Amino acid sequence: MTVTRNSVEIAAPAQTIYALAASTEDWPRILPHYRYVRVLERRGAAQLVAMGARQDVFPIAWVAEQTNDPQTPHIAFRHVRGWTRGMEVEWIFTPIAGGTRVTIEHRLRFLFPIAGEWLGKHLVSGYFVHGVAAKTLARIKQLAEQGRS
Repeated sequence: MTVTRNSVEIAAPAQTIYALAASTEDWPRILPHYRYVRVLERRGAAQLVAMGARQDVFPIAWVAEQTNDPQTPHIAFRHVRGWTRGMEVEWIFTPIAGGTRVTIEHRLRFLFPIAGEWLGKHLVSGYFVHGVAAKTLARIKQLAEQGRS
């Protein structure tokens, strides 16, 4: 299993950051590297979302079940379609002096048996997952610290 973690410290309360991150249908408007997010189905606190982003010039797409917990706060995704099917993703909000540390953790067991560990670690997680998550956190940090949504 490959685990990829991206973290950033944000000078804003967790609830402000959570509000930006949990509203995935707004991501194409606030995150320039996201091409689209479509809510396919709502299931109470969960929803099924089709997502598309870019890592450099490469378009990527997947479908995930998203579960939001505003009380904790916590956001979880489970990829159900696409190359990253089976990947588990968590947004973790940790209070720190002056704000919040936000970590996005991706856990992926790559589905292709031949060279799967290498591909999963270096190409999928190291390049695509890490790159998109880093851009996402950088922009969320900028918006939260400016007090914008």
